[in-house]
Amino acid sequence: MRVDFNVPLDASGQIRDERRIVASLPSIRSVLQRRGRLILMSHLGRPKSEGDRRRLSLAPVAQRLSKLLGQEVRFAGEVVGERVDEAVGRLAPGEVLLLENLRFHPGESSGDTQFAAALAGLADIYCNDAFGTCHRKDASMVAVPAAMPGNPKVAGLLLKRELSVLAGLLDAPQ
Repeated sequence: MRVDFNVPLDASGQIRDERRIVASLPSIRSVLQRRGRLILMSHLGRPKSEGDRRRLSLAPVAQRLSKLLGQEVRFAGEVVGERVDEAVGRLAPGEVLLLENLRFHPGESSGDTQFAAALAGLADIYCNDAFGTCHRKDASMVAVPAAMPGNPKVAGLLLKRELSVLAGLLDAPQ
């Protein structure tokens, strides 16, 4: 599931505003209630240097999401690779794994198809619940679903709600 966990952090790395995390909870809970094995992917900020790897890690988001869900959210610490593959393989039904910041991999911003294929290979279904990034051509938004021909691709509940609000504004502006 592509989510938008691009939350503001303070200087110590603490989440200042969790609204984006909370907004994705209905979609996340929907998968977990149906005993799905859920892999979450998101970006955080615009990392430019090696120093940004600690400052813009999604590790604090995994901790906060664990508290909000009332269950452990495993954190991969990487975006793709052997350790991620192993972590996905250990997921049991009803469990969650959050990948590290997608923008730590250069293939995310460039829309790299090999990077996208590695991400796509982790899942059977692609769910977009990241309304705030739908306009981007990032690998996780465009190339990952393209790398899953024949697999279901769905909109999450947050994305569906945002589109419904927009349709209402366009159809009946006040």
